[in-house]
Amino acid sequence: MPLLIVVIGVILLLLLMIRFKLNAFISLIIVALFVGILEGMPAVKVVNSVQNGVGSTLGHLSLVIGFGAMFGKIIADSGAAQRISRSLINKFGVKRIQWAVVLTGFIIGIAMFYEVGFVLLIPIAVSIAEYTELPLIYIGLPMAVALSVTYGFLPPNPGPIAIGTIYGASVSSILIYGLIIAIPTVIVAGPVLGKFVKIKGSKPSGGLFKGKIIDEKDMPSFSTSVLTAIIPPILMAVAAIGEIVIPKTWPIKNFLEFIGSPVMAMLISVIVAMFTLGLMRGKKMEELMKDIAESASGIAMILLIIGGGGALKQVLIDSGVGNYITSIMAGSNISPLILAWTIAAVLRLALGSATVASLTTAGLVLPLVAASHVNPALMVLATGSGSVIFSHVNDPGFWMFKEYFGLSIGETIKSWSVAETVISVMGLIGVLILNAI
Repeated sequence: MPLLIVVIGVILLLLLMIRFKLNAFISLIIVALFVGILEGMPAVKVVNSVQNGVGSTLGHLSLVIGFGAMFGKIIADSGAAQRISRSLINKFGVKRIQWAVVLTGFIIGIAMFYEVGFVLLIPIAVSIAEYTELPLIYIGLPMAVALSVTYGFLPPNPGPIAIGTIYGASVSSILIYGLIIAIPTVIVAGPVLGKFVKIKGSKPSGGLFKGKIIDEKDMPSFSTSVLTAIIPPILMAVAAIGEIVIPKTWPIKNFLEFIGSPVMAMLISVIVAMFTLGLMRGKKMEELMKDIAESASGIAMILLIIGGGGALKQVLIDSGVGNYITSIMAGSNISPLILAWTIAAVLRLALGSATVASLTTAGLVLPLVAASHVNPALMVLATGSGSVIFSHVNDPGFWMFKEYFGLSIGETIKSWSVAETVISVMGLIGVLILNAI
């Protein structure tokens, strides 16, 4: 019955948005309340769950996305994104531009959170799409896939680290096995799949990062553009390395963690970009502040919709749907690797949150690691793979992708949901092959 209610809730959400054209945020809140009450939660607790879901989802995302929008606006309006995109096009050529974007996303993704990398690379993807006159989704999907794969499979991203701690897997083993699986996965789910996704005319919601074409002589240099753009991943990478190699008693460790946190890294980047791409190039502070204000107004609805997805996710968690699913899956005799993937996948489909799905799964199947002598690092990757399958309407990331690329629900499912499923299945196949070897 709990799963049936979830299915009914998803159908209702699609009806409200597609048939009745209701705003996505309002639809998500209505469905969250509806599902919570049908699942047997007291009405007051449903409201609290909705509030907590919005708050917990936007707690860090609002700052990351907000600073990311400001950073992206400065990079786009200054011509830095245009300079970087032109250089990538000249180096790789239009026919191989997807590979350039994948490589960029993969490098950036290793060092930073998915959301931060996403908002950082969006203006570059938009600039490439405008210059080449290719659909934005053709450029953006491989970029997002690379970020998703690195976030789910590779340390120092928090997912693999957290699951690895539970399973007792070494970071180096996770990294080595993760790279072996991640590279072919990115290729198949990115450039290969991207050739089959036929969506024309996608454009960033609210005109984000869309500006005039800047003359060559008015663009910042390539070195200034790149050095400014990579400040966030550099700060986060330094913090991640410091976390591993610097003793806890050293004061510098806390300082690196401070400047390398996603929020501080983005804030520092905005301030630096204001100087390197704004004031130092003759732009007045009043102009910069106007651009920043415009960037903030462009993400208002995006933030609300992502928060609405978080509300639905939280209601599903608080109503006990996750516990119901884990109780059903307990006691199975199938391979621990397949079991971990299956439980994480079912939890992901029901709850929307990859983090909740992976951590819940790890706690459930932990006894199997010692009992079956399975490789802990492979268990981490199996769990992580299952937790990213088929992102849909109960996942805040689904709405983030949809709104930034200006897609319909159907187009988002056809592109992003399918890509996430390919990542998940490729991950499982890779894990099983490595386990057999």
